[in-house]
Amino acid sequence: MYPAGTLRIHELTAEERAVYATLKPERLPEHVAIIMDGNGRWAGHRSLKRFLGHQQGAKSVQLVTETASRIGLPWLTLYAFSLENNLRRPRAEVNFLMRLLKTYLEANVQRMMDNNVRMKYIGRTHELPAEVQEKMRWAEEATAGNTGTTLTLALNYGGRSELVDAFRSLAAEMKLKHIGPDRITEEDIHRHLYTAHMPDPDLLIRTSGEMRLSNYLLWQIAYTEIFVTERLWPDFRGIHLLEAIADFQRRERRYGGLSEGAGEEAERIKIAAG
Repeated sequence: MYPAGTLRIHELTAEERAVYATLKPERLPEHVAIIMDGNGRWAGHRSLKRFLGHQQGAKSVQLVTETASRIGLPWLTLYAFSLENNLRRPRAEVNFLMRLLKTYLEANVQRMMDNNVRMKYIGRTHELPAEVQEKMRWAEEATAGNTGTTLTLALNYGGRSELVDAFRSLAAEMKLKHIGPDRITEEDIHRHLYTAHMPDPDLLIRTSGEMRLSNYLLWQIAYTEIFVTERLWPDFRGIHLLEAIADFQRRERRYGGLSEGAGEEAERIKIAAG
């Protein structure tokens, strides 16, 4: 967590401050990942074209990111464009999303600087159009010196393809170093993931009410708490991020173990049986 001096709680809206006041700052998640779903449905409910839903969704990205930076959230990872989107969506929509990404970066890098946000990306980004990659590198380099929230956009990303890429890279390393497969550890696999430089998510938020992971961070979310909201992504704001964090803080994370109370109960049963 960041030193208290770097927090900008005074920049939250009154409604956001009211929710933040219920949180325990020392128990904020270190990493929040979000499946941003519902842009098309948001547009459809309003009899608008899908691209207007995507434009409104891009606004939500910036607003949520700024709230994350104000409360000192270290890592925020957003599922922006999946490998399946690239392969299965109409080409006109894919082309629009690529233009929207370029426009988003051009329009918001200064706001990223103002909010001390650092840009990163995960996915098979080398398969994106060259002009998009160039704009991505520009934004990443421009914000590289920032020390606040790291905003990671998952672009042309798929959880299974990430594992394939990790296994290929690990296999090449094993061959080079003459390492046998029986010596592979979880840490070896972790080192070759796109996310090797960041902690696993503590909290995964999915908008639009869908109860599925959509091939997102499959390795990393083994013990992640999941929060699903019916709210569509274009309507999602910083206050809703804070509400999800409040729900997260009411949970007890056990990582496959027992809660403290359950452990005491098991010990009493053991003593009684003895």
